[in-house]
Amino acid sequence: MSELQARIKQWMRTHSEEGMAFLQRLVQVPSTQGHEAAAQALVAEKLRQMGLEVDVWELDGEALKKHPYFCSSRPDFDNCPNVVGILRGSGGGKSIILNGHIDVVPEGEREQWSDDPYSGAIRDGKMYGRGVTDMKGGNVSLLLAIQAIQGLGLRLKGDVIFQSVVEEESGGAGTLATVMRGYQADAAIIPEPTNMRIFPKQQGSMWFRIQVKGRAAHGGTRYEGVSAIEKSMLVIRHIQALEERRNARITDPLYQNTPIPIPINIGVIQGGNWPSSVPDLVRLEGRMGVSPEETIEEAKLEMEQWLERLAEQDPWFKEHAPVLEWFGARWIPGSMDMEHELMHTLAEQYRKVAGAEPVIEASPWGTDGGLLTQAGKTPAIVFGPGVTEVAHYPNEYIELDKVMEAAEIIALTLIEWCGLDEMNG
Repeated sequence: MSELQARIKQWMRTHSEEGMAFLQRLVQVPSTQGHEAAAQALVAEKLRQMGLEVDVWELDGEALKKHPYFCSSRPDFDNCPNVVGILRGSGGGKSIILNGHIDVVPEGEREQWSDDPYSGAIRDGKMYGRGVTDMKGGNVSLLLAIQAIQGLGLRLKGDVIFQSVVEEESGGAGTLATVMRGYQADAAIIPEPTNMRIFPKQQGSMWFRIQVKGRAAHGGTRYEGVSAIEKSMLVIRHIQALEERRNARITDPLYQNTPIPIPINIGVIQGGNWPSSVPDLVRLEGRMGVSPEETIEEAKLEMEQWLERLAEQDPWFKEHAPVLEWFGARWIPGSMDMEHELMHTLAEQYRKVAGAEPVIEASPWGTDGGLLTQAGKTPAIVFGPGVTEVAHYPNEYIELDKVMEAAEIIALTLIEWCGLDEMNG
C-alpha cells in the first residue's frame, strides 16, 4: 500500500461517522418527485461548507422540451433545483463529472417497512430508508472522496464537477439540464447501486402503449363479437417472440450473467368495461429495453415493424392493426470503450482497495449515463455501493462499509485521473 493510499484510508476511518451522519440526514428528508428542494438544500449547504463553487438553479421546462432527448411527464419543475459544486484544479489535468440523482421513488405501503421509510435507522452495519441505496449512499461516497482530497491538503490539476440532479427516476431531465447549462468533462462516474461492479455500458429503455381493438357484443352471444382481451394475448405472445429475437443477437460478454439483457416487459393491462360484454379495446403498457449498441429510434422501428407482422398470424389484424404509442419515461443507452483510460484507472484503484479483481458488466437498467455520453459528450462509467435487489423495495438499505470503500476507490481514482499538483499537494 502506498503512503497516499494509506493516508486516504486513514482519513476515511477518521471521518466515517461524520459521513454517515450526513447520509442519515439526507435519507431523513423525503425527496420524491416534486419534493427534492429540501434535500438539495442540504447538499448545497454541504458543498458551500467544503468551499466548492456552488451553482443552484431550477430547471427551465420550456427550454428542456425543445431538446430531442427530453422526457418527462411533469408540467413544470418549480422548486426542484439542480445543485452543482466544482472543485477547481490548478490546470493541466483531465476533468471529471461525478453525477448522482437526489430524487427517490415513493415508499409504497408503509406497513411493509420495519421502520419509518425515512428513518435512516442503523442496524448491524446497515442504514435503512427510501433512497439510501438508490442512490444517496453513492452520492455521499462522492462527497467523501472530494472531502478526503481536500482534508489531506491535496490539489488536483483537473476540475471535479459534482452534480446532484433531480428527475433521474423518470427520464433524466435533471442531468439533461446540466448538459444544457454547459457542464462537460473528459469523463464521468455515476455511483448507482451496482454492488461495486463496474458498468461501462448502460442499457436504455422506453415506455410504450399498445391499443388492441376488438368488436363489442353481448356476452350471451359473444361469438358475434371479437374479444380484444383474446387478441391482446396474441399481441403479448408476439412481443415475447420479439424479446427472444432481440436478445438472441446479443453476444457481448458483459451480459453473460444477465438472463435477459434487454427485456420487454408488459406492466399494465387495461380492458373491458362490463362482465356481460365482449371487450372492444385493451390497452397494454410496457417497457422496452434498448441495447447500448443501438439507438432509441432503431429499437422503435423494430417494434413497429414487428407489430405489423401480426397480420400474418391473424387476419383480424389486417383491418384492425394494433396502435403503438411511445410515451412517458425514456432512458438513453450509453457505452464507454472498454479500453478507455478511466476504465483502467478505476479498475486499478478498485484492485488496490478491495484486493480483488473488479466485476465488469453491462447495466441491466437505464441510468443518466446515456445522457452524459450522448447529449453531453462525456463518456460515463456507472459504479457505486448498494445493491440493485433492494432499490425500490421496502426496507431498502445500504452497507455502510461499502459506502466508505467506494469513497476510497473514487478518491484514488480522482487523484490518478485528474492528476496531482505536486507543488500544492
